[in-house]
Amino acid sequence: MTTVALKDVTKVFPDGTVAVDKVSLDVNDGEFMVLLGPSGCGKSTVLRMVAGLEDPTSGAVLLDGELANDLPPRERGIAMVFQDFALYPHMSVGSNIAFPLRLSGVEEGPRGERVADVASALGIGDVLGRKPSQLSGGQRQRVAMGRAIVRRPGLFLMDEPLSNLDSGLRAELRAEISGLVRELGVSTVYVTHDQAEALTMADRVAIMRKGVLQDVGTPTQVYGRPATLYVAAFLGSPRMNLLEATVYVHLDRYVTLNLGEQALYLPWDDIRARAVAHYHGERIVVGMRAEALTPVAPDTPGDVLQGRIRYLEHHGHESLAFLDIGATAIVVDELGGPATEERTAGAGRGLRRLGQVMQRLTGRATGGAGQPAAEAQSGRTSVLNDPGRHHRRPAELAVRLAPYPAVTTGHPMAVSVRMDAVHFFDERGDRIDVGWR
Repeated sequence: MTTVALKDVTKVFPDGTVAVDKVSLDVNDGEFMVLLGPSGCGKSTVLRMVAGLEDPTSGAVLLDGELANDLPPRERGIAMVFQDFALYPHMSVGSNIAFPLRLSGVEEGPRGERVADVASALGIGDVLGRKPSQLSGGQRQRVAMGRAIVRRPGLFLMDEPLSNLDSGLRAELRAEISGLVRELGVSTVYVTHDQAEALTMADRVAIMRKGVLQDVGTPTQVYGRPATLYVAAFLGSPRMNLLEATVYVHLDRYVTLNLGEQALYLPWDDIRARAVAHYHGERIVVGMRAEALTPVAPDTPGDVLQGRIRYLEHHGHESLAFLDIGATAIVVDELGGPATEERTAGAGRGLRRLGQVMQRLTGRATGGAGQPAAEAQSGRTSVLNDPGRHHRRPAELAVRLAPYPAVTTGHPMAVSVRMDAVHFFDERGDRIDVGWR
C-alpha cells in the first residue's frame, strides 16, 4: 500500500490566494487519515495535490518515499471518490464500475468477476443493469466507491463523499466505508467538514484552518488535548465552554483563575500549575467541555460555579442547560484572520512576555487603542482584545442534564468542575501546557 508525505507544501493561486500554507503531513501505510476543517480551509486542495490534479507552488509530495510532484495522476496508483459521485449517466452501474478496468485493458471475463465481487460487497449487486438516474443517493455513492475499489489502488482519496446524503444514510455509509477500507488495508485520505465523521472513522485526524495545519493526532488526542484554541472550539458538541480568566498566583498553594464574578482554583501540586503561573496578572482562556461539569448542591465543597439557567435545549437522550455565571465567553470565528499569523515563530514570545510585564509595572501602553504595546510590536492579534476575530459576550456555560429535567429557565444551578479536565490557552490561542500528549 502507498504511504504519503507532504513536506512544507504550499499552494498559491494566480490571484494571490494562499490556499495551503506550508503543510507537512505523513500518512502511514494502511492508515485512515481524515482532513477536517470548514469550507475554504484548503483541505480539498491538499487532496488534489496528492492526486496530481493541482501542482504545488512549493514543497514536495512524496508517494512511497519517491518525489511525485511531476508524476501524472494516472501513474500515481490512486483512486479518488468525489462529492458529486461523477458517474457516467449513459452507462449502467456495471459499466460504470468496470470502466477503469476496461481502460486498463483487463479482459471481459476477469473484469466481470471483479465487478460482481465489488458490487456484492457494497450491496448493489442487484442494480448492475440500472442507470445512475434510477438509483438513490446512497446507491450512487456505493457505485462511485465500487469504481474506485475495483482498480485495487494503493491509495484512496475521498473528497467529502457523504456530504450530499441525508444524516441517517451518512451514518450508515460512514460505518460501511470505514469497515471496507480497513478490510482492504488501503491507505486513505478522507476530506470532511463533519467532525462526527472525522472522530468516528479516522485513525488520525488533521485539522486545518485557513490553509494552515492546526493539529494532528488520534481522535482521542485532538479531542482530549487540542493544540490550539481553534481546535478546542471546532471539535465537540456542544462546543467547549471558552471563558476569559485572569490568573493570580499564590506560591506553593494554588493558582486562582478569576472568571469575573467567580473563580476556580488550580492546586499547586497539579503539574499544569507552574505553566499557568507564568501568566500571573494576565488574562488567558479557560476551556471546559460539558462532560467536565456536574450539577451539584449549592453548598458542595470544591471547585463549584453558581449560575442561573438562561435557556434549555432538549435532545431526546439528554438535555443541555446553558448557565449565566457572570463570566465572559470567547467565541472563536471559524476562519478568522490571515493564515500567516498562525505560524508566527515562538522566538519572540519571551520578548512579548517581558513587554507585557513592563506594561503592567509602568502602566504604559504604546500599541494604540486597547492594544498592548507588545502585541502592536509583534504584529500579532490577541484573542482577548480583538473583537473582529473573537467577539466577547456573556458566557453561557453548557451543562449536560438528564432528558427533560425538572428545571426551567431562570432556575439556579451549581456545577462542580473537574479541574483535571480543564484546558488553558494563551492570548494567541496556543495551548498552555507542559510536555505533549
